[in-house]
Amino acid sequence: MIIGVAGGSGSGKTTVARRLVEIFAEPPVVALIAQDAYYRDQAHLSFEERQQINYDHPLAFDNDLLAQHLRRLRAGESVEQPIYSYLKHTRLAETHTIGPAKIIVLEGILVLEDAVLRDLCDIKVYVDTDSDERFIRRLTRDMMERGRSLDSVIDQYLKSVRPMHLQFVEATKRYADVIIPGGGNNEVAIGLLVARIKERVVSSL
Repeated sequence: MIIGVAGGSGSGKTTVARRLVEIFAEPPVVALIAQDAYYRDQAHLSFEERQQINYDHPLAFDNDLLAQHLRRLRAGESVEQPIYSYLKHTRLAETHTIGPAKIIVLEGILVLEDAVLRDLCDIKVYVDTDSDERFIRRLTRDMMERGRSLDSVIDQYLKSVRPMHLQFVEATKRYADVIIPGGGNNEVAIGLLVARIKERVVSSL
């Protein structure tokens, strides 16, 4: 089973995805796949050129490779997931081995935008959070975890994050089977989602 968890940057989708992983616990049972790991390889570009890429546009992602990996995981095979560096704006030489699992949680801002990825998902989730809260979360995360400056985060938000959210991300809400308001702390919504997942897992046995 593949569960797609989408939502704007800073919406809490990663928190929701990690909560699902915690609830279903062991790696043979659940695996977490982040769409961010599948940003296209930019090694052929200079660092300055990489900085100009719009990383919130659907074309920034190598969804063909992501879909291939999801199919292989669902078929019981392991995959070598790329490792993306937010500091270098490209993939690293190393990869991360992910083994097959009964439940695959796929999270990313645009996992419901791509028709192929949508069709691979058994349950589609959209995490819906107020724009001000999303911006504050993104600002804090990018400065503390990704080594970004205040000015660079604000500039990127105004030039690409907000426009791309309005054009591409927000529109994918209509594809969701489940909408979780307020992000990863909505225990009621997460509880209902977990119950539905358990039903689907039992019915597939």
